Amino acid sequence: MTRFSVLDLVPVREGGTVDEALAATTELARHAEALGCGRFWVAEHHAMDGIAGGATSVVLAHLGNATSRIRIGSGGIMLPNHTPFQIAEQFGTLDALFPGRIDLGLGRAPGAGPELQRALRKNLNEAAEYFPQDVIELRALLTGDFELPIAATPGLGSNVELWMLGSSLFGAQLAARLGMPYAFAAHFAPDQLDTALELYRREFQPSAALDRPHVMVAMNVFAADSDEEAQRIASSQQQSFVRLRSGNPGKLPPPVENYAATLPAPARAMLDHLGQAAAVGNPERVREAIAAFVERTRADEIILCGATYDPNSRIRSLELTIEACTATQTA
Repeated sequence: MTRFSVLDLVPVREGGTVDEALAATTELARHAEALGCGRFWVAEHHAMDGIAGGATSVVLAHLGNATSRIRIGSGGIMLPNHTPFQIAEQFGTLDALFPGRIDLGLGRAPGAGPELQRALRKNLNEAAEYFPQDVIELRALLTGDFELPIAATPGLGSNVELWMLGSSLFGAQLAARLGMPYAFAAHFAPDQLDTALELYRREFQPSAALDRPHVMVAMNVFAADSDEEAQRIASSQQQSFVRLRSGNPGKLPPPVENYAATLPAPARAMLDHLGQAAAVGNPERVREAIAAFVERTRADEIILCGATYDPNSRIRSLELTIEACTATQTA
């Protein structure tokens, strides 16, 4: 049976505030837990007006207090932005606060221009080159699987579940070599999905944490009572994506009726390309699209993405999606 989880960017909408965005994410996490979702992940982004999850471990601490059972984690922490020791302390602390509920998804892409590099006091391109070594060091700081000259407290001996994130063959190969579960970001970069999953499964080497390959794939999902309403609520994220790729990012805009029809051909093609990892429509249409995607990828888990301008629309979308998919799997 496929498990479902939720990825949230803590979106800040036009006319809204950061505190409203954090409150909406908290409410979404509560609903995800009530619906039986396995995980609730928050992604690290910096210096973006429309995303408020930059201090990821702080957000996760708040979500941990607002929930009681669901696993919470990073989807992901961009390790080149940090030192392994700092992340070991942060996530070791989270595990002490919320035992057995913490995931640590790790990504390599710094995603930063020169201004952010100066603000972080790091050469992120150089730091990215050391990503494999940093992952190994971070794992050792948490597990003690080889001796280091310093111990992280909190951190050492904690029960943090490490994940490798990726959208290319590099992450798949590293996850396989280190025996880590692998999450593929198909929701924004589907090009190498099939090749990466095949490589990961073929080259997987068992580890102390994982004895067989385990795959989670991210998918944009917008469910509503009608196809038309689903397309409408999906248009906010579509607008954000087009603006981002056009070099003009901002806050999450209100939905637009028939948005795709207003776009020039290149922008429509870009959205159509992302549609191979998306499900938009009424519950039955969404269920069929997710089922086909699971059959294609053989994913153990699907992590659901999809920001909506009205936070209640995302909660309703999640409810409809889980109800439709769970009913079919149970039957």
